[in-house]
Amino acid sequence: YDNIFTDGRMGWDAATAWADQLVFGGYEDWRLPTIVDTGTSGCNSAYSGTDCGYNVQTGSAATTVYSEMASLWYDTLGNLAFYDTSGTGPQTGWGLANTGPFSNLQSSVYWSGTEYAPDTNYAWRFITYDGAQGLSYKDSERHAWAVRSGDVSAVPVPAAVWLFGTALVGLVGWTRRKR
Repeated sequence: YDNIFTDGRMGWDAATAWADQLVFGGYEDWRLPTIVDTGTSGCNSAYSGTDCGYNVQTGSAATTVYSEMASLWYDTLGNLAFYDTSGTGPQTGWGLANTGPFSNLQSSVYWSGTEYAPDTNYAWRFITYDGAQGLSYKDSERHAWAVRSGDVSAVPVPAAVWLFGTALVGLVGWTRRKR
């Protein structure tokens, strides 16, 4: 891919192509996370409750996710933005304090798969350093995080573990019979 740097950062076109062509874990339907432009068209920046800025809207009534990255960062991982909802910062405990089960999650800027409708030279992005959501020029160097809709099924128990468990049960039964 063009425009991918050795540290993993890339332009928006390269990031969307990378996610679209990714085959991992037996799945081919990877994409960049989405962001819904809520309210009036454009980046309506504030410290709370909008689609742009800090403490952004993450969803409504658990049926609509406005920002997959913000929902993960705020709701699932419990991270805090640099600014609290009144605009006072830094708030205690802000930043990427919890990465959950994710390996190599950088305190950095990540692309979304959503173009900025008022000016398609820009795309939406989320910053895991401080919890800000906003815009970046598409040629900017950002990280990419591939996601897919739905859940990946549970990993089956390996055969060796099953065999060990069966042998253990048999050994316990054999020991009891000998008594």
